[in-house]
Amino acid sequence: MNKTMGIENKEKSILLLMTPATYRAGAFLQAAQRLHLEVVVGLNLPEALADYWHVPLGLDFADTTKSVQMIVDYAHEHPFAAILSVDDSATELAAYANAALGLANNSPQASEAARDKLLMRQLMSSGGAPCPIFRSFWLHDDPDWIATQISYPCVVKPRRLSGSRGVIRANDPAEFIVAFERLKRLLLADGASEHETSVLVEDFIPGFEVALEGLLTAGKLQVLTLFDKPDPLDGPFFEETIYVTPSRLSATLQQAIADCVSRAALSLGLRTGPVHAELRVNEQGPWMLEIAGRSIGGLCSTVLEFGSGMCLEELILRHAIGEEVSSVQREEQAAGVMMIPIPGAGILKGVHGIEAAEVVPLITGVEISAQLNNKLVPLPEGSSYLGFIFARGANPPDVEAAIRQAHSCLRFDIRREIPLLKVSVNR
Repeated sequence: MNKTMGIENKEKSILLLMTPATYRAGAFLQAAQRLHLEVVVGLNLPEALADYWHVPLGLDFADTTKSVQMIVDYAHEHPFAAILSVDDSATELAAYANAALGLANNSPQASEAARDKLLMRQLMSSGGAPCPIFRSFWLHDDPDWIATQISYPCVVKPRRLSGSRGVIRANDPAEFIVAFERLKRLLLADGASEHETSVLVEDFIPGFEVALEGLLTAGKLQVLTLFDKPDPLDGPFFEETIYVTPSRLSATLQQAIADCVSRAALSLGLRTGPVHAELRVNEQGPWMLEIAGRSIGGLCSTVLEFGSGMCLEELILRHAIGEEVSSVQREEQAAGVMMIPIPGAGILKGVHGIEAAEVVPLITGVEISAQLNNKLVPLPEGSSYLGFIFARGANPPDVEAAIRQAHSCLRFDIRREIPLLKVSVNR
């Protein structure tokens, strides 16, 4: 990964905060190059490794105070026009650093609320954004007791994990106890403290899901696109699969969804930059699930084009450095992406049928991101996908059908891990 890009026009420099494993680095770096921006990468790396790899800004994202000071010190010699986190990993750090340097950004409090599901729910509820009834409980609480305090069906959620990781539906007390214990094991394995960590339990909202991609300017929402999610997401786990745009919903319902997201953003205090919102919709209208102060994750953004071929990342960077982007519209052609689900745990030994999938009409690409001979972990414990299928066409139904046909061509050779047996030898 290139650490710094010297571009012809060095009047504007930006800092991109990212982890070494992010999917989003390439898209943002390429967009910055097209805009002739000088880019500095702030990488989540221990200081010793940063020096060894000659990374100008190796940061510990978990140590906000120290990282902000390092960014401020660097900016004194190399001023930034904007600081952005390319994904969830450093949105709060970006907010603190922008605030310290007097740059436009969401407040640290708003960025925290967009990462913490409990705080998000509390602010949405008080701000009038429709959201599920919720309660929080400590990991050390007795699940048998919790099971008597809640309604069913319900959804158990971690407060800070992303990508539906750890999110489990329970239809009755017995299922809840199993779900709670499973989430507890996951969080403890990730280093959480049993006495300092709480989880969210909320009512399950029936209906279908949509995802809104937007851009906030001084608190005003510009809808970039609305994705339909044609596969039902009713649990027990909530693995994302197909996104298709433009939405097939009525203009009236799409406006209600946009109004709901605007209310949620206002409730949290989000005022500028990209937002990615997830909602459920039923006969009562839209309900907020989550809103994040960043753009869509993974490689999904590659299906979006604006104006004359502008990608989402370029649009975000233009907005961040103060350019006018309110008149930019998404292309008219329909587009879709599938996040290929992991069918089971094991070691990925092979992927077959890629060539057949790629020649399906309307398919524009098949990207297998999982590495061969690596361990696959499905939801709710896992945090990744096998890869992505992309398509474009004249209308959403044709795009969706092409993605499903391409996916049916793929075969994944996943070998179950065989546990090693302990052998005792008598001497």
